[in-house]
Amino acid sequence: MAAIEEKKENVSKKEVVAKKVAKKTAPQAAENADIAYRVLVEPWITEKTHAGLAENKYVFRITKDATKAQVKKAIEGFYKVSVEKVAVLNFIPKKRVYGRFEGSKSAIKKAVVTLKEGDKIELFQGA
Repeated sequence: MAAIEEKKENVSKKEVVAKKVAKKTAPQAAENADIAYRVLVEPWITEKTHAGLAENKYVFRITKDATKAQVKKAIEGFYKVSVEKVAVLNFIPKKRVYGRFEGSKSAIKKAVVTLKEGDKIELFQGA
């Protein structure tokens, strides 16, 4: 009887391990796309960033607490491309005086994403 109970315990442990492995190997694209909505704010499109497209570099405005790893996962999951390099730039708020009123420009954080050769993000669809 003891041998039968041990086999049942082993089988149930194997099922639990199999379920854990199945969860780990599930497609990560959905999770990465979810990260994109929390990390990416908008693509940053200027004349200078438009010139960087020739070098396969794209610029995005990101949230203040985003890390390079999160940005990489977000871009790969959302746009289905492979990222080679991520550079992050922090811009501090600058004081501005408008007549007798004082104000400040808002602080932003940008990420410059370099894609691997052959990958491309269609930012200007229909333009």
